Amino acid sequence: MKQTPLSELGEFGLITRLTEKIQIKNESTLTGVGDDAAVLSFPDKKIVITTDLLTEGIHFNLMYVPLKHLGYKAVVVNLSDVFAMNATPRQITVSIAISSKFSLEAIEELYSGIHLACEKYGVDLIGGDTTSSLTGLTISVTAIGEANEDELVYRSGAKSGDLVCVSGDLGGAYMGLQLLERENEVFKVNPNQQPQFEGYDYILERQLKPEARGDIKELLKTLDIKPTSMIDISDGLSSEVLHLCKASKVGCNIYEEKMPLDKQTKDFAEELSINPLVAALNGGEDYELLFTVPIASYDLIKKEFDITIIGHITSENEGANLVTTGGSIIPLQAQGWNPLKD
Repeated sequence: MKQTPLSELGEFGLITRLTEKIQIKNESTLTGVGDDAAVLSFPDKKIVITTDLLTEGIHFNLMYVPLKHLGYKAVVVNLSDVFAMNATPRQITVSIAISSKFSLEAIEELYSGIHLACEKYGVDLIGGDTTSSLTGLTISVTAIGEANEDELVYRSGAKSGDLVCVSGDLGGAYMGLQLLERENEVFKVNPNQQPQFEGYDYILERQLKPEARGDIKELLKTLDIKPTSMIDISDGLSSEVLHLCKASKVGCNIYEEKMPLDKQTKDFAEELSINPLVAALNGGEDYELLFTVPIASYDLIKKEFDITIIGHITSENEGANLVTTGGSIIPLQAQGWNPLKD
């Protein structure tokens, strides 16, 4: 397939090419791409804004991450933060820094994933920026959402006695990353060796194409349950639990036996001699929702197959702890991914 150098288009030609098919979906988007700034209108709504930055070599490895998946994921990780506020995402902006190694077709592949995510989650791409880079690819996505004031949920509302809940299952994205890293090392030694992914499609998808849990937000609304606090799980369960407890000035007990783990996560962890609990607590990138609800909601929550009650909130002086299957109490530590750590 022909590869078109970006120098043939220039910045404005590239922007035109990447945005010419955008269609506005939300009434709150008055003006999107094409002017000096987007114009939004949110009568009687509170606005939430979040930004994430993804950098080649730090957040992703293009040896095994397809550009279309990367574009999709770059959007989803931002939408997850909006859903964690119990808000609805409406718009995004996308800015990229690109080196000369990328062709037009490569960037269009990246944007095909961005557009796919916008289509799935009903958000409008309303602007951004492009610039050159000497070190590869950097993507910055900003998401804008809306909610009624009484619908917003913060990290700071958990109360002693509340149930601690999590959506979906944990640790899969981390184990998917370990699988990709293993096969990449094999490829470096023998480029003719076919990757061994059989039986592990789920954990690969958890890493390469995560989904933001807007469905959980809608489910809780249907059940007439408003979480007392909420956060998305991007850096590992331990880190997120500690963030929530610190903001709410509470403690908690999380139970090992309640941890939701998929079979593929457990199987591949066993293959690598890794405790799957460690993947769940410290792995990150699951983009599930961690939230607390009043204990009065127990009968409703326990019936939902995609929500697991993993513990309860305690007083601040008791600290945030993991209760093992053997009954030991171990203080939780934030051992998730730290981008600034040497």
